[in-house]
Amino acid sequence: FFLSLSISLSLRKPSKGLVKMLALFETPGGFALFKVLKEGKLSNVEDLGNEFLTAESARKMVQLKAFDKFDNTSDALEAVAKLREGTASKSLRKFLKSNCDGETLAVADSKLGNIIKEKLKIDCVHNNAVMELLRGVRSQFTELISGLGDNDLAPMSLGLSHSLARYTLKFSSDKVDTMIIQAIGLLDDLDKELNTYAMRVREWYGWHFPELAKIVQDNILYAKAVKLMGDRINAAKLDFSEILADEIEADLKEASVISMGTEVSDLDLLHIRELCDQVLSLAEYRAQLYDYLKSRMNTIAPNLTALVGELVGARLISHGGSLLNLSKQPGSTVQILGAEKALFRALKTKHATPKYGLIYHASVVGQAAPKHKGKISRSLAAKAALAIRCDALGDGQDNTMGVENRLKLEARLRNLEGKDLGRLSGSAKGKPKIEVYDKDKKKGSGGLITPAKTYNPAADSLLQTPTADSENGVKEKKDKKKKKKTDDEEEAKTEEPSKKKSKKKKSEPEPETVEEPAKKEKKKRKHEEEETEMPAKKKEKSEKKKKKSEV
Repeated sequence: FFLSLSISLSLRKPSKGLVKMLALFETPGGFALFKVLKEGKLSNVEDLGNEFLTAESARKMVQLKAFDKFDNTSDALEAVAKLREGTASKSLRKFLKSNCDGETLAVADSKLGNIIKEKLKIDCVHNNAVMELLRGVRSQFTELISGLGDNDLAPMSLGLSHSLARYTLKFSSDKVDTMIIQAIGLLDDLDKELNTYAMRVREWYGWHFPELAKIVQDNILYAKAVKLMGDRINAAKLDFSEILADEIEADLKEASVISMGTEVSDLDLLHIRELCDQVLSLAEYRAQLYDYLKSRMNTIAPNLTALVGELVGARLISHGGSLLNLSKQPGSTVQILGAEKALFRALKTKHATPKYGLIYHASVVGQAAPKHKGKISRSLAAKAALAIRCDALGDGQDNTMGVENRLKLEARLRNLEGKDLGRLSGSAKGKPKIEVYDKDKKKGSGGLITPAKTYNPAADSLLQTPTADSENGVKEKKDKKKKKKTDDEEEAKTEEPSKKKSKKKKSEPEPETVEEPAKKEKKKRKHEEEETEMPAKKKEKSEKKKKKSEV
């Protein structure tokens, strides 16, 4: 912890034209104001650090003008906390009004300078010369204040730093989401314990009444039935209407009479019932913890809860470390958050990277078909990243943004699956209006591209009695058909002799080309050489095979 959190300079222009500077330091003991003696040295920033190499040269450069002591540790803590936020405390404002009235103040923190200028009407300046001067004063701070040594300053600064650390941890808004992280971790642990305890009850009591496991599927109802029944002989006399349905109760009583289970002693039943009590108590506490987690998520991250639900949102915050850290992540990182092992495996083996991580368990992704899960998870991750930033950095505490984005995602899901038959109109806040599709309707107006079709009665076919005109028409059609047949026969007769001539031409043999005698002799020689080489090659192959067999 550095003792001088807020450092500023005061410049005053007297009538003679000389400039007097005042340096303000905030120490664990109070505020200290220094006056600059050599104003001309500030023009050369590079050589300004040489003026503070020794304590004597530093005393010639600056001199203590005023000191305001803190009354107690709480005042010092309040002043330091205000300065960390960039605001001036009451004691600092009084100190500046009394010592810097009508002067120009050069500050190290531009944000603090703007606030001082607005509230105290004191002109403020910030430049490199101011920063170099403050650095030199800080190096010789204990020598410039008489009576203040390193032994006194070290414990004061240490105590103030500890109290400041406690204050920041106690009132830090970033640490509120630690309750969500712990709650979701405990909820997962409770689920594991409940499953192990319930399976132990089923296995233990199954030796006595094995048919009950198939009749009662729910673990909590099974534990309640075992606790109430005890020995299976008592099932016929008991009333299970408060626990089980009528049909299941009848099946249970029938199975208890013809059960094949072994007999169990009273001591065994006592321990089984105690285990059932543990299962029921854990289930009751889990329900209370879930309600607590739901309320915390609705207050801290309402938009994220509206998008992905309480459990998925809490797991995202737990995986990211905090809500603020999660708000710094892009949508692509939020999409695969929780699937880091699969991502690195895919990068190593050069396979396809995962499309979703923890966000897969959101209800919007679960409603989508398998081929649309990747697209919906990408859109949901982008909207979730915006919702997280709104929850972490925004001032509003409502979930309107999350509800609107969820409606948009559901509309996109309907479009992908082809369920949106009409065109959506209106905002996402209200119910969307669905207009019936009409192919003849223009998009921008209410008119039609083509006129509406009307019923044409003239196109109907009617069964009528044949008249004389119709008979004459039928005869004319038959005569036309006969003429076409005669014309086709004549054309076929003329084409037949031409086809025969072409066949004769094709059947005539072509004159053979006489080869030259020199070429024939060359072919004979090659054939003879190949016949002489073939037996020699066969002999060589047979000899090689014999050698291999001998080896």
